[in-house]
Amino acid sequence: MVVVKIVTQVKLMPDAEQAAALSATLRAVNALACWVSEVAFTHGMPREYELRKHTYSRLKAEGLGAQAAQHTIKKVRDAYTTLRANIRAGNLGTPKSKRRRKAESKPITFRPNAAQPYDDRCLSWQHDQQTVSIWTTDGRLKGVRFVCSAHALKVLQQYRKGESDLIERDGVFYLIATCEVPEAETYEPDGFIGVDLGIVNIATTSTGYQAAGRALNRYRKRQLALRAKLQKKRTKSARRRLKERSRRETRHVKNTNHSIAKTIVTEAERTSAGISLEELKGIRQRVRLRKPQRVALHSWAFAQLGEFIVYKAKRAGVPLVFVDPAYTSQTCAECGHVDKRNRVDQQLFICRGCGVVVHADRNASHNIATRGESVWNAGRESRVPATR
Repeated sequence: MVVVKIVTQVKLMPDAEQAAALSATLRAVNALACWVSEVAFTHGMPREYELRKHTYSRLKAEGLGAQAAQHTIKKVRDAYTTLRANIRAGNLGTPKSKRRRKAESKPITFRPNAAQPYDDRCLSWQHDQQTVSIWTTDGRLKGVRFVCSAHALKVLQQYRKGESDLIERDGVFYLIATCEVPEAETYEPDGFIGVDLGIVNIATTSTGYQAAGRALNRYRKRQLALRAKLQKKRTKSARRRLKERSRRETRHVKNTNHSIAKTIVTEAERTSAGISLEELKGIRQRVRLRKPQRVALHSWAFAQLGEFIVYKAKRAGVPLVFVDPAYTSQTCAECGHVDKRNRVDQQLFICRGCGVVVHADRNASHNIATRGESVWNAGRESRVPATR
């Protein structure tokens, strides 16, 4: 059975004594994780088994349970694995860049309230009572209440599997649980809906839906100005406000992307169509923009929107393909004529071949839909066994 991995977040509602125990636990495990990180750095970032031989006894002696000690070691090892992957991918710059040299020159550190993973031996859920029993350095806490939406509770009951992360954010505790939701069986699509992603219009589909980005871009521009104003102050209060605004903006964008993705997938499911998306990997390296446009490109969560569409499509059984976006904005969807001059400006498309006049993003979405159907048919034909 193929599954889609999603995360479900619940808010813990501990009393004062329970909150103190949870806070002390996070600070204790993260302080020890920093020590494990120093050991790993000293020994050349060994494998998890080798790292365990150097650190497990000390972690047990410091009061961590067997599972908590194992998870702390694994958390450190995973952090170094991620660091190496980022270095290999060039995300930290060239070997001589200041950012990369700084990352490689010292051990990884963990914030006092950084997430700590829990498995089913350290954490148990009582869904009917909406409580959890959780391990802490002060002993096992039972009957810790949590709150979440009815839908989230249903997903937890049916599909929760694997680890859950305990985090503390501004004095509030959350559990983030991994859920493995089975994919719905994919149906045979009756055509494809092309989705053109952009900055001015976040998403434009070949069926007529358009998610205008004007309001979101105005919001981000306002946030950018406020950030610049606070950054000039350089005070502790300003840093706290910057962190709050960053989180608020992230939540706003995430909610917007969820709404857009849900609208697109629901429309495809209702009409028994598939979804054709642009392959946008590496867009930041490919696209050349004027300086005022760069902030919008690099701050827009188009990858997040694509991920939301993908996982929602899988859950609904909607067929989905990725296509090469090259020249979709310069190609006429009516006659196929390709000319750079066809794209008059951001909104207007006038074909030099047949003379058709259409909204540029709408034209691109039709091209993406056509390419999606071609990709799907090519894949279907390749699955047919050869006749002898």
